[in-house]
Amino acid sequence: MEKLYLHVFSLLLIICLFPQHLKSQDDDFVRQPPRGVIFTHHTGSDEDPQQVHISLVGKDHMKISWVTESMHVKSLVEYGKVSGIYDGKATGEHTSYKYFSYSSGKIHHVTIGPLEPATTYFYRCGGSGPEFSLKTPPQKLPLEFAVAGDLGQTEWTKSTLQHIEGMDYDVLLLPGDLSYANSHQPLWDSFGRIVEPYASKRPWMVTEGNHEIESFPPGFMAYNARWRMPYQESGSTSNLYYSFEVAGTHVIMLGSYAEFDAESDQYKWLQADLAKIDRKVTPWVVVLLHAPWYNTNTAHKGEGESMRQAMEELLYKARVDVVFAGHVHAYERFTRVYNNEANPCGPVYMTVGDGGNREGLALMFEDPASPLSLYREPSFGHGRLRIVNETHAFWGWHRNNDSNSVVKDQLWLESLSSSKACLHPGNQKVGSSSINDEL
Repeated sequence: MEKLYLHVFSLLLIICLFPQHLKSQDDDFVRQPPRGVIFTHHTGSDEDPQQVHISLVGKDHMKISWVTESMHVKSLVEYGKVSGIYDGKATGEHTSYKYFSYSSGKIHHVTIGPLEPATTYFYRCGGSGPEFSLKTPPQKLPLEFAVAGDLGQTEWTKSTLQHIEGMDYDVLLLPGDLSYANSHQPLWDSFGRIVEPYASKRPWMVTEGNHEIESFPPGFMAYNARWRMPYQESGSTSNLYYSFEVAGTHVIMLGSYAEFDAESDQYKWLQADLAKIDRKVTPWVVVLLHAPWYNTNTAHKGEGESMRQAMEELLYKARVDVVFAGHVHAYERFTRVYNNEANPCGPVYMTVGDGGNREGLALMFEDPASPLSLYREPSFGHGRLRIVNETHAFWGWHRNNDSNSVVKDQLWLESLSSSKACLHPGNQKVGSSSINDEL
């Protein structure tokens, strides 16, 4: 009964403090207050794998990552296309780290493959323990991404993950702020256990956020040890930024908290990475970063501006289709933009920092709204980008409505590689109003 009173009191307090910001722009939905943090414990043996998650490596390989409390378990993965029958085997590497009085378990990373596209594989980590299964992405379009930023580990996180799992997808994209550990290392372990039922089945491709930074000494020790992405395969020298390709789509994960000026390694890498893309073979280009370059919420206003000024022209000239960001705990979609003006050849910018963090929602949007901002709502949820073919993709943002999710914003996108006007830069008309709703 006491919890019920607290819940009602919290809701009434928010309604009193922010009445003008609690309703979405199109209905009478009243969003609920933040929910509690979930902390999970390991219930298996010291040898059993935990925190299992997978990521893409090249066109036909997958990295299996997991943790064991025992330091004697081999970094070994057995796998096959029939449950219980493992005709493939691979060994990999392991690491561990210490942070003051905390000592991590043994963190394993094993790359398996080559794997067939759109195929279910069964696998076992360390030579014993439970069997897991994964499905590889398709080799050709269509392809579906689930997109969720600022996940954390709350009851809202749990709701978001269940909604994502409710509809099949091929790859999950996460633009930073995974565990909200904030240097408290056991929260990394808890987060790994929370996401394991999902991240062990489909590849999760992530980039870092500000909550991944250890406070002292500043750095990304835990993030780099636990969530190792295929940065070397894309020519990057840092796990904080990299790229990969899957089914006609080139995805670039930028690091908001790595150096990004024109003399930096990240800038030079991005320049070279964009130059390698063949839009006839890879018609779609998607970028993720943490701190948004375009944002009409008062939260974190302007924090991505210096990175925008340094790198926006590179993305614009390369005809990047979509840019996803997190950091702001709300959803917002902009029209195609370049240099703070509507531009039919610029990317569509979207903020999806609404996965379920413990800090709550960013309720305060600027009023009046910018004409560049087409939809904005402070609610928890996730997005889905279905790339249908070489020319068209469908985007939908799903709001968490307690036990179910509801699609509240959606549109068709046309690839800029299929636009004759954008292939010839002199033809586009800046400020065109026809780009607000593409189809």
